[in-house]
Amino acid sequence: MDYAAFLSLREGTWSEFEQRLQQAQRNPRSVRYEDLEYLAVGYRQVLHDSGLAQARFPGTGAARRLARLAVEATRFLHQEHRDGGSGFLRFWTRTFPTAFRRNLGNLGVAVFLFAVGAVFGLGLSAVQPSMAMAILGPQAVADLENGHLWTESIVRSAPPSLTSSSIARNNLGVALVGWAGGALAGIGALYILFLNGLLLGSVFGVTMHYSMADRLLEFVSAHGPLEITLILVTASAGLRMGRALLEATDLPRGVVMQAAGRDALVILLGCLPWFVPLGFIEGFLSPSEIPPPLKVAVGLGLLALFLATAWNPRLSEEER
Repeated sequence: MDYAAFLSLREGTWSEFEQRLQQAQRNPRSVRYEDLEYLAVGYRQVLHDSGLAQARFPGTGAARRLARLAVEATRFLHQEHRDGGSGFLRFWTRTFPTAFRRNLGNLGVAVFLFAVGAVFGLGLSAVQPSMAMAILGPQAVADLENGHLWTESIVRSAPPSLTSSSIARNNLGVALVGWAGGALAGIGALYILFLNGLLLGSVFGVTMHYSMADRLLEFVSAHGPLEITLILVTASAGLRMGRALLEATDLPRGVVMQAAGRDALVILLGCLPWFVPLGFIEGFLSPSEIPPPLKVAVGLGLLALFLATAWNPRLSEEER
């Protein structure tokens, strides 16, 4: 291949790569996943062409241009973020929302399965109340027969600080089991989703049987919306790992699993901190005597704050 043919064949690709690289350098926050994928592929081609130009056409304009492009692309694609604060901010404003959005399909599956379990549990409590009551245990049923929710005895048995700590640990455990269950071809995550839906439906069915569903709704209104959402989101991240293990794609299995595992870990790390204030609210606020509308406002406000963080509307503006 002579120099003229080399330029004719490859110069258009270099120009497009240079233009896309300059755009990314001017506004790094606007770079999407597809842009990074293009730059990574183009970067490998530029390195190949640069080596070819240095070997066959040293000292030419193409050789110098390709060497400059290779250096600039290397600096951009391999830059190190040493500022811990900016890295922390980038996680919550870009890394976590991007992974959350890529996982929306699995989240839809999780919501559907949870809803199926809840409907099944509600129907079970209506058709076979004794089976549903067995899920709660004899002490909880005895409390209901005496006109009390079992949550009242839990709160009375320990100080709120210990109760909130125990609740946070329990919720964290459920989320971690659902997330880690994705490694078992998604079976563990599916089990956690259906089981939690079944428990929720059965519990509400039993309290309806004793005409105390309104009191249970009041109790869970401050923490329930976010708690259920976090369990669904973490379990759906586990489903992502399970689907990556089973689905056939054009990419090597190791590459697919690595990408799925990275997104699943990001989603988990984005959800775990929320369990701390959630445990505090469930231990202190939920059993308190504050007006129910205020509890509902807190519950919906927490959920809205989490969804705003996970979705990050500003990310949509940057992508446009």
